Order: sequence, then C-alpha cells, then structure tokens
Amino acid sequence: MSHQHTRRAFLRQSATAGVGFWIAGRSALAQAPAGKDKLRIAVIGVAGQGEYNLNNVAGEAIVALCDVDEKLAVEARKRFPQARFYTDFRPVMDRKDIDAVVVATPDHTHATATLAALRAGKHVYCEKPLARTVYEARLVAETAEKTKRVTQMGTQIHAHANYRRVVEIVKAGAIGPVREVHVWVGDHSWVAADRPKDTPPIPEGLHYDLWLGPAPYRPYHPAYLPQRWRGWWDFGGGTLGDMGCHYIDLPKWALDLGHPTTIEAEGPPVHPEGTPAWLIVRYEFPARGPLPPVRLTWYHGDKRPPQVKDGRVPGWGSAVLFVGEKCSLLADYNRHLVLLGPDAKDFKRPDPFIADSIGHHREWIEACRNGGTPTCHFGYAGPLTEMVLLGNVAYRAGRKLEWDARALKATNTPEAEAFIRPVYQNGWTL
Repeated sequence: MSHQHTRRAFLRQSATAGVGFWIAGRSALAQAPAGKDKLRIAVIGVAGQGEYNLNNVAGEAIVALCDVDEKLAVEARKRFPQARFYTDFRPVMDRKDIDAVVVATPDHTHATATLAALRAGKHVYCEKPLARTVYEARLVAETAEKTKRVTQMGTQIHAHANYRRVVEIVKAGAIGPVREVHVWVGDHSWVAADRPKDTPPIPEGLHYDLWLGPAPYRPYHPAYLPQRWRGWWDFGGGTLGDMGCHYIDLPKWALDLGHPTTIEAEGPPVHPEGTPAWLIVRYEFPARGPLPPVRLTWYHGDKRPPQVKDGRVPGWGSAVLFVGEKCSLLADYNRHLVLLGPDAKDFKRPDPFIADSIGHHREWIEACRNGGTPTCHFGYAGPLTEMVLLGNVAYRAGRKLEWDARALKATNTPEAEAFIRPVYQNGWTL
C-alpha cells in the first residue's frame, strides 16, 4: 500500500480528531486565577503553524498576538481585534494579564521566547522541537521544572488513538522484548547549501532583525523565510529536526527510552550552512530495568531499513518498525500492522489501557486552568528533543559520540561542543 502522508494533512485531521492519552491530576501550582472563565493567552507567531495553534486555542481569551511579519499577521489581527499586536515578543512577557503563551516561531527563537515566558510565570505551549540546540532544550526543561509552570510541546500526534494502541501492544509484551527499532521519514525534505549571493530588499512589514533574533547576521533573502529556514543550521535542524520529535516520540513512549549512550550518523558530506538531503542515525540505549538495550536507527531522504529494502516489510512512506522477539510491529500516524514472525500465531492484542486524550491543546489548557500534567510536558519533551538533535550533532561532528547525558557532553568528541551549545548574537542571551 502506498503511503503519502504529509504533516499538513495530519494537521488538518488533528484539528478535528482530538483523541489521545491524557493524565489528569490536581496541582495547586497550576491553578488559574480564581473566578476567571477563560485562559488569557498570547500567541507568538500567528501564520503557518502558528495559525494552526491559534485555531486550537481560539476558544480561550486571545489577548495578545505577536509576529515579526505584519503582512502575514493581517488575518489573525482581523479575527482577534481585541488582542494587542506586537512585532517583538519581549514586551508581551511584561504583561501581568497574560496567563499562558503559545510559541510557534522558527526553532532558533523557541528557547528565547519560551524561557522568557516561563521566567515571567506564564504557562507555555511550544512547537517542536523544543529548541534548536541540545543545551537550549535542557535549559528549557530545567526552567519549566523550577518555575512549576504547565507546559506542552507541539507533538500533536501524541494525542491520537493509533499511537496509544501501538504503545499498549509494545508495553504489554505482545510482540516480545524489543532490541531493534527503525524510524524513517521519506516525504519531507529540508535541504540547503551555499548562501544566496544576491541581496533583495527586505519586504515591507517584515522586521527582519527581530526574525534573526539570536542568530548570526546575514542579509535578508527569501531562501530563508518564510518556512524554508528549516534547511539552514543557524535556524533549524533539517528533516530530522522537523519530524524526529513526531516519529521518535512513539518508540520513546513505548519503550521508556531515556538518554542514548552513543550516537553515530552518516550522510552526504557535511555542509557548514545547510542541512542534508538524507541521513542515517544510530542511537544506542541501555537496558531499563527488565527491558533490554535498544538500537534505534533513523532514516530520511531515500534511505530505508533493510527490512523494507528486501521486501519483508511494506514500504510505507514514513513509519516506525518495532522488531520484537515474537513478531514485528509497523506503525505510522494513522495505522499499525503486526507482521509475521516466529511466534506471530501467539500474538494477542491487549485490551486498551491508555485513556483517550481530550485533545493535545485541550490537555494543556485544562491543566493550566485546573491543574494536571499534559502528556508532552517539557520534562518529557526536553529529553526527546535532546535525543533527536544529537543525531545532527553526531553528523556535523563526524564521529560516533560517547554521550554523558548528565554532563551534557560528548566525552570522546570535544569538537561536538560547538553544535551542542549555541553562541547568541545581536545582544540576545539565554
């Protein structure tokens, strides 16, 4: 069966689906002010993915909108005329009448906006990946823990029914112990190389200096924005940075994966400016209690695992393959398939035990208002983001990393440090 699933199609579906996994709980630390019916929300980035997020929180009180491109913000401003508009998110954080912030900026400003909001005492929903670099992701997660704010990363598929049916099968041991996982994405490609040499004028209404934020200065060019920024290391993480948190989320959840101990990557020759057309990354995870060690391999571009190449596994466009001792399990966003194995005849599907979600954005909203812990809070999403971004670090460093997660350091590869910790420019700091 051919599979041409796109992120855009998923987002259209997820806006109406709203099923998934929800852990509810009460916490005095997450209470909204007494007597307030709606959460007062500021949305940072209101076009593209920002528009999708805005649509999903529109039932609350939208009191502030922020976007560096005034033309792209026109429609949002028309829809929410009562919301004050900003081109710089920093003054937004000073407002005492804002309870929560949605961050839907490019990756290179995720950390600055999210940290500013957390430190101002506001709850935060931030798009994936949580940050552009490993260090930023760690700092954001630690700050969320210190401030005790309600957080959620925008891995919307986590709230859909198919993922939790897969997680139930794996956690119940129905396919046997899993030591091998393959994750591939084939219908997304963010690639860049040399910077363009021409310097067209900055479009009217675009505050390009604010868009650059902490990134090193370069002249404006439409090769960078909107959307195409993902292909440039200064702004994003390529296809792995874009889609890794969505697909690697499934094995992390199902197998209780923590931090990897080694990361090794191969791809085309490294370009100092732009992200690669294809990549293979091998992550090694230690045993977790009774669960055995796991090797997880990521592929994007035209690369696929051997099981797909030799026809043992259907060639779905993007998918996750769990290789169990009894049988294998193949899954994508919307479906899953148990594959034949030596003991497949004994496969028994467990009864569902993971509750449905009230919706990915709704989890966050209700926890902000009434207390609780959304499923992709930054304590979960931070390590997931680190894991994903370490694949890019290994690729750019050109060596297999021996990873010390506690120290946030590749112990055998000092040159990796340049890709782990960002250097902020233009007066911006963390």
